[in-house]
Amino acid sequence: MAKGKDVRIPVLLECTACVRNGVNKESMGSSRYITQKNLHNTPNRLELLKFCPYCYKHTIHGEIKE
Repeated sequence: MAKGKDVRIPVLLECTACVRNGVNKESMGSSRYITQKNLHNTPNRLELLKFCPYCYKHTIHGEIKE
């Protein structure tokens, strides 16, 4: 039984290490992922460990505003 259609929303995850360090000098950009979250289960900001191709390692990706 569905209670509402606005329960799951799309969110953008951005690499926190790239934002703080300003990324490598030869590659401009930052790693971003798109995922969904359930507002009832996780009302606060989402943070996941994902691979960043600019840092060449797994880093924490935090939720950003769209």
